[in-house]
Amino acid sequence: MNEAAARHVILIRALETTDSPDKPWNDADAAWASRAAAEVVGSEADADRFLARRGALAVERLGDRQRQFRRLAEGRNWRPWVGSLMVAVAFALGILMDAVGPSRYVNLLAFPLLGLIAWNLLVYLAIFAEGLTHPFRRNPARPGALRRAVARLGGSLGETLASTTPASPFTVFRNDWAQASAPLTLQRVSQVLHLSAMAFALGAIAALYLRGLVLDYRAGWESTFLDPTQVHQGLSLFLGPAAHLAGLTIPDAQHLEALRLPASSGENAAPWIHLFALTLAFTVVLPRALLALVSGLRARGMQNRFPLPLGDAYFQRLQRGFSGREARVHVLPYSYDVSPASALLLQEAVTREFGPRASLSVAPTVAFGDEDALPPGALPGTPPSLVLALFSLTATPEDENHGAFLAALAAQLPPGTPLAALVDEGGFKARFDAQPKRQEERRRAWSRVLEKHAVEAAFVDLDDADPAALAATLSGILDRNARQGGAR
Repeated sequence: MNEAAARHVILIRALETTDSPDKPWNDADAAWASRAAAEVVGSEADADRFLARRGALAVERLGDRQRQFRRLAEGRNWRPWVGSLMVAVAFALGILMDAVGPSRYVNLLAFPLLGLIAWNLLVYLAIFAEGLTHPFRRNPARPGALRRAVARLGGSLGETLASTTPASPFTVFRNDWAQASAPLTLQRVSQVLHLSAMAFALGAIAALYLRGLVLDYRAGWESTFLDPTQVHQGLSLFLGPAAHLAGLTIPDAQHLEALRLPASSGENAAPWIHLFALTLAFTVVLPRALLALVSGLRARGMQNRFPLPLGDAYFQRLQRGFSGREARVHVLPYSYDVSPASALLLQEAVTREFGPRASLSVAPTVAFGDEDALPPGALPGTPPSLVLALFSLTATPEDENHGAFLAALAAQLPPGTPLAALVDEGGFKARFDAQPKRQEERRRAWSRVLEKHAVEAAFVDLDDADPAALAATLSGILDRNARQGGAR
């Protein structure tokens, strides 16, 4: 789906997964949107088309009720005029930059454009280093202050929301959309910054030649520590590539000796201005143009094929309803034996939550100490809709064991599979029913370990639980997974 369709889908997801008493969208509306979208796209359509059509139909219905929804759904994630304005301003600043100075002498060793070239070379080095380290990072690098400022100026952060409460679907949508569109926004910002750097360099080059038409620039050099031979070597290294491409030559050390200030009045700076302008073109203008082209192509690709994570719990649920696929819930106990009664209770809860075609599979128990290498049968061959790690509250949670088990399990799950934890309180209650404080302390200890691994958790009593309540617990787990981007 494209960017506009993804925006609609995320807006509807915020409405359907946020508890708000006054939201103008209910279960009947959600069912209508799914049914109508399925009728429009047909049973042979893929999930991407179904979700895009469902979002469009839902936004249309919501727009008839409240104009605010239509404005929010049709809002822009990027203001194109911001990029054009920044490029124009950068070009103007380049023209206004006095690249030579009031003395009209081109100091060959302290030419202001040398700083511009050096800065751009450092930027290329940083981009290269980021590209090398990117595959080894767990989390994407946080954009710098300049990129964040440009994103705020050109993005959709200025939209006015009707409610600012944390539970408001508007606030949830705003946060979700900012997160989902961050890769696209980053490419757009990168394109603008590359084009602005290129425009600044072009403005500086244009200013040199425009002023050179009416002013007599002289070229020379001065140094406390360098002799003409060393100056020749430095200029040959720095300006040599441009001189070679342009068919020009760098004057020898004897010629440079005659240009030493203040004893000499220098020479006409035109050949040197040509060399510096060519060097600036080859080190700034062309590389920045290529980088801007790459960022622009990436942004165009993301805009037309928006990278929406359709593998999370919310989208999986919609896709199952559209395709008729059954839900598969897989339970993996750790140092815990699942009784037949508990297995039946879990099956009934899964059926209530996912429908009569849903299936439950319970893997053999992973023994304490075997968490580093899960057995071959720990996960099913078919990707499950939800994986539940099952623990007992009677066990003292330890990160080197229980945490290692969760890490090993998350590493083997297919991308997009929600992972959550059920902690059975039945055995602990039977032993310490008269000590609620101790039970609460044990809950907090488990919560700390599970939160460290970003795993949604629920505490249930599998010996005395209502199937409907347990189904609601599973529903809450899935919704929270959807809110966090779902899966691993």
